[in-house]
Amino acid sequence: MEPTPSAPPAPRRRRIRWAPYILIAPTFIYLALFFAWPMAQGLILAIYDDEALLTLRAEASRDAPKVGHLPQGTHLEIQGQQSNRLEPGAELGENALTEIWFYVRAEDADGGPVAGWVPERRIRVRERAPDGSPLRGTVRIKLGQDVDPRTAVHGEPREQSPVVGYLEPRTPVAIQEQAVLEVWYRVRGLDEGGEPVEGWAPSRYIQVFGDENRGRVDRGDTGQFTTRFLAKMWNDRFFRPAVTNTFLLMVLIIPTQFVLAVVMALVIQAQLRGSDLLLYIYAIPLGVSDLAVGILWFSIFTQHGLLNSVLYQFGLIDAPTTYLSAETKYWIIVAVWLAEVWRATSLVMVIVVSGLQAIPGEVLEAAELFGANLWQRVRYITLPLLRPSLQVALILRTILALQVFAVVIALSGGDVVTVLANEVYRQYTEFRNPNVAAAYAGFILVLSMISAFFYLRTIRSHQEVAG
Repeated sequence: MEPTPSAPPAPRRRRIRWAPYILIAPTFIYLALFFAWPMAQGLILAIYDDEALLTLRAEASRDAPKVGHLPQGTHLEIQGQQSNRLEPGAELGENALTEIWFYVRAEDADGGPVAGWVPERRIRVRERAPDGSPLRGTVRIKLGQDVDPRTAVHGEPREQSPVVGYLEPRTPVAIQEQAVLEVWYRVRGLDEGGEPVEGWAPSRYIQVFGDENRGRVDRGDTGQFTTRFLAKMWNDRFFRPAVTNTFLLMVLIIPTQFVLAVVMALVIQAQLRGSDLLLYIYAIPLGVSDLAVGILWFSIFTQHGLLNSVLYQFGLIDAPTTYLSAETKYWIIVAVWLAEVWRATSLVMVIVVSGLQAIPGEVLEAAELFGANLWQRVRYITLPLLRPSLQVALILRTILALQVFAVVIALSGGDVVTVLANEVYRQYTEFRNPNVAAAYAGFILVLSMISAFFYLRTIRSHQEVAG
């Protein structure tokens, strides 16, 4: 009798290793909160206008049906106005017109009780609580021969509400409550399609002209995606000079820095006597801030600075030369170039040194044994093996060159010579236009991403090319 074959063992469930995910979770949280979210908000700010359209209502109320929208800046015909009670917590703009009404209790001319709402302009406050709120007052006198001397008391805090009684001049009143009202305008204008739209809108969104019959939409209450801010950036008179100067500085700074950084790294890697001291000297600029570097080089190039003093001492000039002025813009470019090269070459050098230390010494010794001179070893061995380090350094340095700011401000004030980062600051602080500032920042981001992609595709190691 043949033995019954045993059943195959049940497959073991693969155990999920949660430790790597738990360890990497804080990284994703950090990137989401401090990188992805701010970047997304900045990009949205450049292409989304949250005050692009003003909503018109069928009646002077937030709850009334919508009858249309008017673009920001639209010229209006003002057809009427009405005051409505302000919503709690509402933010008023600089154009908002408000009224204050008091709820009062008093006696009319016949001695009967009267309670209702009266405009603040009709009450002279005589007594206030410690917190400043009005408690008691008297009815003001009306001037004029053909006017009713009495003051109307309304059932609600607005002129259009029913009148519940009248008070004589100088009547004492007890003030029990106050209400703030905002003026609403009935306006007429053309929507985005050129069609006429008529409706009510709060005064906070409307700028009224001097004749009080015309105005314009100062800001809206509804947002929409738009290319208006990108167009403003493109047509900005500082845009093209900023782009030109930024790319000119990149062309001047990056090649110079890389040549100097490779030379400095090779000197340190050669283990010459005193190379450790050279490393410390080379690294000094890393401890100096951008603004401090700009001020330092400003003191060199100013009219009574170090450069003029040295040239005068050697008899090369008869009088101080003005370098940093509108007439000598090229000298400002030179000064920024030298300052940036002095400041950031050490950063590139540190990356190159770390890459050199990863190159096996046997490879260089074998090349020297086969008769390769220094230049041949650098060109055919060192630089190809340094491609990953050079790739990182180029990406980092290009991004920093696109963001150069403090040195330019210190040497030129940001007016004679401007760069893209300076225009971000100018739009945000001087012109109070964060949307255009975000457009400039987004443009810098796009240029940084393009440059990084270019370096990743062109400067690749042999393994990356083979893969």
